[in-house]
Amino acid sequence: MGFLTGKTVIITGAGRAVLSDGRCGSIGYGIATAYAKEGANIVITGRNVKKLEDAKEELERLYGIKVLIVQADVNENSDNEAVVGEVVKQTMDAFGRIDVLINNAQASASGVTLADHTTEQFNLAMYSGLYAAFYYMKACYPYLKESQGSVINFASGAGLFGNFGQCAYAAAKEGIRGLSRVAATEWAKDNINVNVVCPLAWTSQLEQFKNAYPDAFDKNVHTPPVGHFGDSELEIGRVCVQLASPDFKYMTGETLTLEGGLGMRP
Repeated sequence: MGFLTGKTVIITGAGRAVLSDGRCGSIGYGIATAYAKEGANIVITGRNVKKLEDAKEELERLYGIKVLIVQADVNENSDNEAVVGEVVKQTMDAFGRIDVLINNAQASASGVTLADHTTEQFNLAMYSGLYAAFYYMKACYPYLKESQGSVINFASGAGLFGNFGQCAYAAAKEGIRGLSRVAATEWAKDNINVNVVCPLAWTSQLEQFKNAYPDAFDKNVHTPPVGHFGDSELEIGRVCVQLASPDFKYMTGETLTLEGGLGMRP
């Protein structure tokens, strides 16, 4: 029995993905695994139903917890409030509470320079990342207020450092950082803590980025000083678990995993 037994977490973009060598290649799935080990009920969303079903099967089989999967895609052509509202409704119907919201989902056209970026490509990043975080935070707020829960959003070094070929991605991630700071200010009175994680983990998306855009990869992605990229579960997922623990309650900041170490910034 973990300390999150009976609690419910929503994790966006948490379908199971694997690297070319067969290891876990999804930050969202790594987070879900970490929460499953602590006994939480888990709601995972994404666009790819097969990846969600694979995640559900493995998590329930290995850890004996309950997983609800909801296909959901926030994009410029959808009624996004309705899409997110349905995720929240199904969560409440299944588990009756929301304790942690983790906005992890993000799509982008990385490797395309600002001058070559199309409006469609820019919207892809903004809707899947910034708008999705906005809609999920709004929809979950009443339930997080009731549970005095936690919000964990994902930003990136691409925004912090202005990475080449990632203008829309960086803009979305910086928007998420600003949104998170405002929420932390406004929701502190409700005992909801809001944090931002900037990860550097080796994922299937990063692997694909390297293969598709080797020049942009070489300019922007460097091995951390510790000599390895972060592990999606042990070095990203466990941080997210810690941020939802009683020991971190009412702490707000940014957790950086960019240079191989962890640290809180107010």
